[in-house]
Amino acid sequence: MLTDFRLDSAGVREILRGDEVRTLVDGLAEDVAANVRSLVPAGTTIEVRGYTTDRGAATVVVADVQAMAWQARDGILTRAAASAGLEVRAWQR
Repeated sequence: MLTDFRLDSAGVREILRGDEVRTLVDGLAEDVAANVRSLVPAGTTIEVRGYTTDRGAATVVVADVQAMAWQARDGILTRAAASAGLEVRAWQR
């Protein structure tokens, strides 16, 4: 028995750009931001910025001049993302 399977690219794109994915992504980004706040000095500005490319996306920004050092030394963003249940991998081209 042969089954015909066709990927509905337009349907997948619609789902990835939809409100449900946007809500999920924004919620996870807020979780990461909350986790980062517990790892940096009080008063450090943490920003969540949602955007859309071919799908809903968000960034968590630590708006402090020492943020890169904190990430390099302590892995604040990596640890915060892992605590939110996200898998962190090196970016590949």
